Amino acid sequence: MEDRQRQERRNLRRGRTSSLTDRTILLPALGGAFTKLNPLRMVRNPVMFVVEVGSVITTVVFMLDLFNGTPGFSGANNQLFVGQIAAWLWLTVLFANFAEAVAEGRGKAQAAALRRTRSDTIARRLVDGKEDRIPSTQLRKGDVVVCEVGDVIPGDGDVIEGIASVDESAITGESAPVIREAGGDRSAVTGGTRVLSDRIVVQITANPGQTFLDRMINLVESASRRKTPNEIALNILLAALTIIFMVATVTLQPFAIYAGTSVTITVLIALLVCLIPTTIGGLLSAIGIAGIDRLLQRNVVALSGRAVEAAGDVDTLLLDKTGTITYGNRQASEFIPAPGVPMNRLLEAAELASLADETPEGKSIVALARRLGAAAASNGGDGMTFVPFSASTRMSGVDVDSHSIRKGADDAMARWSANELPAEVAERVAMIGRSGGTPLVVGEDHVVLGTIHLKDIVKPGIRDRFAELRRMGLRTVMITGDNPLTAAAIARESGVDDFLAQATPERKLELIKNEQGQGRMIAMTGDGTNDAPALAQADVAVAMNSGTQAAKEAGNLIDLDSDPTKLIEIVEAGKQMLITRGALTTFSIANDVAKYFAIIPAIFIGTTVGELKALNVMQLHSSNSAVLAAVIFNALIIIALVPLALRGVRYRPIGAAALLRNNLLIYGIGGIIAPFIGIKLIDLIITAIGLSA
Repeated sequence: MEDRQRQERRNLRRGRTSSLTDRTILLPALGGAFTKLNPLRMVRNPVMFVVEVGSVITTVVFMLDLFNGTPGFSGANNQLFVGQIAAWLWLTVLFANFAEAVAEGRGKAQAAALRRTRSDTIARRLVDGKEDRIPSTQLRKGDVVVCEVGDVIPGDGDVIEGIASVDESAITGESAPVIREAGGDRSAVTGGTRVLSDRIVVQITANPGQTFLDRMINLVESASRRKTPNEIALNILLAALTIIFMVATVTLQPFAIYAGTSVTITVLIALLVCLIPTTIGGLLSAIGIAGIDRLLQRNVVALSGRAVEAAGDVDTLLLDKTGTITYGNRQASEFIPAPGVPMNRLLEAAELASLADETPEGKSIVALARRLGAAAASNGGDGMTFVPFSASTRMSGVDVDSHSIRKGADDAMARWSANELPAEVAERVAMIGRSGGTPLVVGEDHVVLGTIHLKDIVKPGIRDRFAELRRMGLRTVMITGDNPLTAAAIARESGVDDFLAQATPERKLELIKNEQGQGRMIAMTGDGTNDAPALAQADVAVAMNSGTQAAKEAGNLIDLDSDPTKLIEIVEAGKQMLITRGALTTFSIANDVAKYFAIIPAIFIGTTVGELKALNVMQLHSSNSAVLAAVIFNALIIIALVPLALRGVRYRPIGAAALLRNNLLIYGIGGIIAPFIGIKLIDLIITAIGLSA
């Protein structure tokens, strides 16, 4: 069993970390580049569809010249030149298709890894209290099954009875087990995971083919990915630019005739392909697919491309206090002795009173007392009688060697001591309460010894993380059920921008609507049924995989690790996708400027319009070599940028103005310079080997 679990984790990890050089991705992508040549598919990408049409026309011209031995449409008997242009135009289309196929291939590799983790299991269905063993494929929504140690959970569902440790490595790739129990927000279980301890009864919530694993497989097979609004808008812009350049290219023929020359249809097509934004047109789909892929590598499943894109535009993050900003368990942070009481006496009494306390608070008291010098006592023995916590007494402790030691709430300890708390102790209790902490008073033999300060510990480094988010232009809002005093104290310590105390589902929903009414994009996390309304309203809704079915259905992103802090990484991944798209768009349009200086002067070489010769700043060898070099560069730059499109441009929280400046400097100026260098080098090479004739 352990070997199988390790193999499942290896399969999933291999699927999620597949690289560009992985043969299992490259070989199918090469075939996919050709199958995508179907015009019905190509027409969805107007820019590359124009290139494909140009490839067909130049191929026809080449075939006419070759087989008829006549100039055909080429204007000259120059089959070598026309054939090379046709070949490189086809390669331009194939390179663009290859980029998309590689991005899709990575998703399909992940889907294949998930399929390897899925297996048909025998379900122990409960019917009228009796077990009925059936294949998991026969289970239907509403069926109730029982799972014990070693059983594979046969389908998605909610635990309605019991508590168990569950191995979710088949889904998350992580070996650490998780606890699933009835009656809370940690009740959801996923088909294909394995029970490691105890016994649970599960009510199935999905029919076969509609399980979470099935949905994941369909989602990561990115061929069916819908374009996002931003991507659709960019496609419209690219289509408009293509139409404009088509009109501009057609008008060149009358100008050429006026200048005493003629431009062949092959050269006109080459000019059009080089001037339209083919670079971003060829990589746009790959960028979007890679954005979803990067989230999946972080164990986050995007239920739509729109969610990834929206994450990049988020203005406000709504973060739950417990588990995100704080550890969620109150921890002992300080011991304050009463006047005249030695610290060692308070430490030893607090330790003894907490030995039998198995709560996180009790364990933290013992740990802190020993760290501060208390002698380690045994956890039980002769003469020790432990007194468990009771809601009626609001105290717990131990009786040892005729001594009575207690810790508890201040008012309960005042009654136990039969006296009012010492003024200094009462003042300290009030101060701890005002700071948002919880005071526990410790006493021995009805004498108050001092106070323990319990506080919800803010996670280390969270303040710096929020400062980083602020530099990104993001506003953080902490949501908590605590009273306003406690919430304010934790907000100050953690460095959030605002907080919502005593949060209810209605107040969360109202907060999101108010923020959206001010034009902000909202992201939040949730795992409970009471989070579902707010998740449904939020622009980016991250549901925890361990949460309830209602929360997962309301979210548009699902975190397989159930880590609320993952929201910060999701926002960064969304911004990275938008920045990558913007950077490559800038590079693509800047490329056209340099290609203009390569082809336009080449068209008019030898004409009577001598002024145009001043534009031939590259000093290219000939008209044919200039056109061919530009077309070759136009094709090669697409394949050269595939790794960047898949990996993404690195995002740094330096502000929108600085990001725009860097984008223009690196990808704008770089997009102008690169073609000048590349086209000149290609011109020298093809001239040297005689391909420009």
